[in-house]
Amino acid sequence: MPIVTFLRGVNVGGHRTFRPSLLANQLSHFGALNIGAAGTFVIRKPVSQALLRSELLKRLPFHAEVMMCTGRELIAATSINPFDGEPLRDGIVHFVSILTKRPRAFPSIPFCIPNSGRWFVRILSRHGRFVFGCYRREMKVLGHLGSMDKLFGVPGTIRNWNTISQVLKILEQT
Repeated sequence: MPIVTFLRGVNVGGHRTFRPSLLANQLSHFGALNIGAAGTFVIRKPVSQALLRSELLKRLPFHAEVMMCTGRELIAATSINPFDGEPLRDGIVHFVSILTKRPRAFPSIPFCIPNSGRWFVRILSRHGRFVFGCYRREMKVLGHLGSMDKLFGVPGTIRNWNTISQVLKILEQT
């Protein structure tokens, strides 16, 4: 089963920039496919996660946190239809947060950030170490998304649902 890798905090606002397509080419011996510009890769050939992590970090021009999961884990997490009944609306983005590991405790779900007044982030559901939600497309949301590490007690990285959908299509083909 393929491995899906997610780099955290790269190519954001001109900070820690690199070209994911070049990295995918450097990892072509693992069957690496680049998805988007945020450091999401599907690794189609068998390789241990430890070796893959080492190879990724060795080739990046800076240190980055790497979250990995098997394609099977991602398919299982998304099979719950996490956005069922949540309409797509202008200015609202559906996302998945991939946590480094399953947290010991989770807040009661669903919940909003902030928990009173106008929400900027809504957490809808979770499956293991995958958290599904939506956020408003506004500058203020960045601080609220950043607070999720503290809420869950472990670091995570966020991907737009469109990116995850592209990954799922690739996984279906492998």
